Amino acid sequence: MKTSTKAVLGIALAAVLLVAAALWLGRTATGGGTVVRLRIWDQSFVPAYRSALDAFEKANPDVRVRITVVPWANYQQKLRLDVAGGTADDLFWTNLYEDYADAGRLVDVGRALGPEAVRAWDPSAVAQYTRHGTLWAAPQFVDGGTAVYYNRDLLAAAGVSPAELADLHWGPADTFRPVLRRLAAVAPWAYNAGNDFQSLELPYLGSAGGRFQDEAGDFAFDSPAGVTAFGYLVGLITDRLAPSAADTAATSDFAKNAFLQGKLALFQSGTFDLAQIAKQARFHWGVATMPAGPAGRVSTNNAIGVAANAAAPHPDATRRVLAWLGSADGNRYLARDGATIPAVVADQPMYREFWAQAGVDVAPFFDVLNGPRVGSGGGPGFPAALQAITAVLSEMFAGRIPVPEALSRAQTAGRAAAAGS
Repeated sequence: MKTSTKAVLGIALAAVLLVAAALWLGRTATGGGTVVRLRIWDQSFVPAYRSALDAFEKANPDVRVRITVVPWANYQQKLRLDVAGGTADDLFWTNLYEDYADAGRLVDVGRALGPEAVRAWDPSAVAQYTRHGTLWAAPQFVDGGTAVYYNRDLLAAAGVSPAELADLHWGPADTFRPVLRRLAAVAPWAYNAGNDFQSLELPYLGSAGGRFQDEAGDFAFDSPAGVTAFGYLVGLITDRLAPSAADTAATSDFAKNAFLQGKLALFQSGTFDLAQIAKQARFHWGVATMPAGPAGRVSTNNAIGVAANAAAPHPDATRRVLAWLGSADGNRYLARDGATIPAVVADQPMYREFWAQAGVDVAPFFDVLNGPRVGSGGGPGFPAALQAITAVLSEMFAGRIPVPEALSRAQTAGRAAAAGS
């Protein structure tokens, strides 16, 4: 075969692959019509969104929607740069939206979609994305509360029944640590204590009677309750009941992977890990309520929303896509196959029904929300502040800074980063 022929065939093959990728992630502009771009950070949601958007495009043949996936590790930084540079997608996932809203970069979703759409969504999700009386994102899904996944085989080997996990306490009357010691005798690690903001730090802080921010938005975790909560978590690592900070700092998925590999007996997390565990676990497992602290069981309830770029070149088409994604008909695609809890309240029973048919009791994720909740934080400069706080807490979990000193330094660093962002 001639070199020129090889080159032509190579170019043709590359073109075919590019077209195939475009058809999978979205639609190319060559098909005609207005192109609206949607940015998300999780590849696993592409099939559900593609199905939802295919239905939208069938009813709206003048609009094509292209999905872009930016991995979570780079998502916030790239979005910040793209919004500032005017190159952000028309619609994008967000959980930290305040800076964009305050800068006039987002569409007023309540005004764009109307009160009927707002009333259909989970009230906690609406509250999360409302600032100064204005709704800045269309809620897509909620995480539910925090619970504990357990390896039933390791529990049996340690002589621990799943029923024992239902009423465990940490703190002064500690019944949790003795159970962890029994589990540590049959597994490399008993529990996933570590620098995990949503699944560990916030629930422990709330369960100790503390909070991350006060009503004015100032950081408030440097408190006696904070010392109690973080001191307990660090103590579990020191006692080798949990993986080392070096292990968990290497990748945010270390604990989950350890659980899936049968090396971790108890994995505290949320519904966002349920589908993967159900698919990949090669052992008997279940879900239990998380341990209670001095103030009981207190969880956070996070939601992910889709924000609309105020500078989108096709505002009407963008609004129509957003309205579809926020509707009961469009949102329910995210509940199929048990992937996540849809933000439209009328669609949420689909999630429970899916897992009930699969033999999984998801009640612990919801029951914990019947009690008090701890706020997950927010406000201007919050992404930069959280990054600064996490860096200091990493040193604390590694044992290089005592807990009281670390909390003081982290809170000071967070305030400075928020003010300077």
